[in-house]
This record gives sequence, structure tokens and C-alpha cells, in this order.
Amino acid sequence: MRFHGKVYKDGTFWLAEIPLLDAMTQGHTQKDVYAMVADLLESLANRSGFKVNVHPGKHGDFEVSSNDPRILISLLLRRQREKSGLSLSEAAERLGAKSRNAYARYEQGTSMPSLEKLTELYQAVAPGSDIVLHNSMIA
Repeated sequence: MRFHGKVYKDGTFWLAEIPLLDAMTQGHTQKDVYAMVADLLESLANRSGFKVNVHPGKHGDFEVSSNDPRILISLLLRRQREKSGLSLSEAAERLGAKSRNAYARYEQGTSMPSLEKLTELYQAVAPGSDIVLHNSMIA
């Protein structure tokens, strides 16, 4: 699983953003900004052994992947829940779950959701939004 990002030059800095994660960072060079992307996501996840790989593409596109997709998904769910201002209990309630643990196990990365379940989880924390899948063209 990979998340899409964009990199572009703004004055003397290179900026990189990953819209799905609502994350942005900068660097002095394009190479620096890719290193900063990995560092940012690893810091946000705050999990021992978690590593992010950045896959540069063409025309300012890049993708990020990790050695543990569960943690990348948990980061996505947590960032979107926090952006929506929801507690774990409120996210679980929107999901229709009886306890917050039903939602929390995905956000904590202890369970890997199916694509159908990920869609449900994402819509619970980001109502009216969809995750758009596309085939990666970056090797």
C-alpha cells in the first residue's frame, strides 16, 4: 500500500505534501525533502522499527510506503479522526460499534482492515470523503 504525495519548489525550499495524511514538510533540496517526508511519518507514527520508503516519480509526484502497512493505515485513521475533532468513542459510535475498542484496534495498528472495512473506518472519521485507489506507476 502506498499513499500519493506532491513535491514542488517554493522560493528556496522544496515542499512535500501527502494530502491523505494531511501532512506537509520541507527541505533545501528535493533529496532533503524526501528524507524529511520519511522522518515526518516515522515520527508521527512513533513506533519502534517502523520505516517509511519514499518513491520519487515524475512531474512532482511521489509515493510513500512502509515496512508495516498496519501502522501506515493506523496513522491515516488517527490523523483523519483528529482532523475531524472526534474522540475514539465518537469514531466508534459513527462506525456503529458497541465499544471504542472495535475502532481503536485499527487505529492502534493491531488489526489490518480489509478494503471494505478500511472504507467504513475512513468514512466514520472523514464523513463525505473517499479513499481513491489508483495503480502505481512509480517503480
